[in-house]
Formats: sequence, C-alpha cells, structure tokens
Amino acid sequence: MIKEIVKDRDFLSQPAEEATAEDAQVAEDLRDTMASLEGCASLAANQIGSTKAIVAYEDGGRIYVMYNPKLKMGAQPFTAQEGCFSLDEVSEVKRFNMITVNYQVFVNGNLVSRSKRFSGWTAQIVQHVIDHCAGKLV
Repeated sequence: MIKEIVKDRDFLSQPAEEATAEDAQVAEDLRDTMASLEGCASLAANQIGSTKAIVAYEDGGRIYVMYNPKLKMGAQPFTAQEGCFSLDEVSEVKRFNMITVNYQVFVNGNLVSRSKRFSGWTAQIVQHVIDHCAGKLV
C-alpha cells in the first residue's frame, strides 16, 4: 500500500525498533511507496510511519529491501549534498564510497542474515536510510 511521507522531525529522530518476519507488510508498503515516487532512490520505514528498522533502495531499476541493516565498514570518506523526501532542505553529510552492510532478508517466512558490499551511489543511498533507522536527520 502506498503511504504518505512522514515529515515530523520528532518521529523521524527516534531510533527504529528491530524488525521481525511479522513486519513483512511494512517492507511491501516501502516498495509500493518508493515505486510511486518519481526520483526516489531509497526510503526507510520511519519515512512511511513505521518504527521498524526496514529500508528499501533502488539499484539497477530494481527495489531491494533490507531488515535491520547495520553499517559494518566504511572506506573512502567524502562529503555529499543530500536531499530527502522527509526534509525540505538539502544537507551536507559525510559518507563513504565503499561500505559493508550486515542485514536480513525475508525468505520463506523467515529473516535470513546477509552481508553485502556497496560502492558509489548505491553506498551513499544505503547509508542515508541506515541513518534514518538510527534516528539521524541528515
């Protein structure tokens, strides 16, 4: 279901709760909402009103979902100018060009642990939504 984008800074500043397999509908809502927004590269569950640690990002024309993502390694730091669907202003933020993320995916009704390396633009947008899970506003 397509959800409205949350702009309430107090709500967005709260750290996310751990997601479980029972939160699969939140992941589906993230996909639907993201697909409905022109130019949307990533969304976190708190941006659609959920308190769960679930994020979605676009890569190669496909939307991927991660449950409980954690940034484990970052290399090649740089400063970026980022916009956000939940905020009106552009912010300057430190990002890493290469990252490793531990997360979970929903498989056959269960959450399964994964680890993945990201680089470039995809690394930047994944870091953005992981910050959302931590309650950080860029």
